[in-house]
Amino acid sequence: MKRNTFLALLLAGLLILAGCGQSGGSQAQTGDLLSQIQERGEIVVAMEGTWAPWTYHDENDNLVGYDVEVAAAIAEKLGVSVRYEEGEFDGLLAGVEAGRYDIMVNGVDIDEERQQKYDFTDPYAYGHIAVIVRGDNSDIAAMEDLEGKHTANTITSTYAKVAEEYGAEVTGVDDLNQTFELLFSGRIDATLNSEDSYYDYMKAHPDADARIACLAPDATQIAIPVPKGETALVNAINDALAELNADGTLSALSEKYFERDISQP
Repeated sequence: MKRNTFLALLLAGLLILAGCGQSGGSQAQTGDLLSQIQERGEIVVAMEGTWAPWTYHDENDNLVGYDVEVAAAIAEKLGVSVRYEEGEFDGLLAGVEAGRYDIMVNGVDIDEERQQKYDFTDPYAYGHIAVIVRGDNSDIAAMEDLEGKHTANTITSTYAKVAEEYGAEVTGVDDLNQTFELLFSGRIDATLNSEDSYYDYMKAHPDADARIACLAPDATQIAIPVPKGETALVNAINDALAELNADGTLSALSEKYFERDISQP
């Protein structure tokens, strides 16, 4: 009798534990990421750290850039500290989807394919895509001239997608520096990237044999990808961005890093 009672109690305990585990898993799947961030007092922000002037390391190896300061300002508005996690662009986006990072602040363009995987905040910057070629390249003067040409970009970037839409064959790379290495060695015909990143690169490398052949016709909207379903976090970040826009912070940071205001359409 005692043995049967013990087994019954053991079984009941296991069922309770199983129920708790299921409840916790459900909460984790649908959970309120904003509350988790506030409880831990820290937001984990993914960025490359190799893409000036958005996120890069200065001469003292400090992580700096427009997005570094934007992320810090958002964290301050949320009342938490910020922890930056650096990596390759493609892996960072996947990390947000998998829950390894809370958000990604790295000049991410909004597009339809990404909107299926992530929720996006309101845009906090706008830009144009530039087709960058070597100085002696006369074969590319318009977007349509990319047909049959070889370009290089991180595979999941908007730049790679646009190049493919115009018929280019895209080689995958890890960062902007690798892209320019391929361009200058003649292994690719062109690369697509942010117009501002081109000017920043040329500022640091004034003797580089590169020029902008043309610009994509439409401006891109740059926003912050957030794990799907985290509406409270999106709303909180939107509130923070609205305040940073209203008080002039975004404009000031734009002028600091781009020498013009990219925070407005």
